[in-house]
Amino acid sequence: MSSARVDTLIGKQTELQGDIHFTGGLHIDGKVRGKIIATSDDSAVLSVSESGSIEGDVRVPHVNLNGTVQGDVHASQRLQLSAKARVNGNVYYKLIEMAGGATVNGQMVHEDAEQMEAITHQRPRVVSTTTDERELVTEREPAASGSSS
Repeated sequence: MSSARVDTLIGKQTELQGDIHFTGGLHIDGKVRGKIIATSDDSAVLSVSESGSIEGDVRVPHVNLNGTVQGDVHASQRLQLSAKARVNGNVYYKLIEMAGGATVNGQMVHEDAEQMEAITHQRPRVVSTTTDERELVTEREPAASGSSS
């Protein structure tokens, strides 16, 4: 991913408000308030530098993060979290690489390609603010393991 081309650059002094739908390569040095979505491009790459930040969900096949995301990250192919990466939200990935110092404040969920496709194309579900987060976790099928709880 490090040699990926950049088709769109959001500079360090730029603050953008609104959702971004893109194909190809998107690099963020500035601040985005809105969702970042790769549209019908399995090779799309999002890179966020140490100075970059996103306030909103990310749905991109390849994500290279060294900045901050306030929202869920859905990487249907590969997620690379560098040392300064900060995610305040859940992380959904197929393949993950996480450097020492990177932090995720949320759940980390491994998804295979079929699960990611279903998640990417479904509408978000509204959850009552009184719902306990543990209740949401119990809705998922437990992972197959040799022990029972």
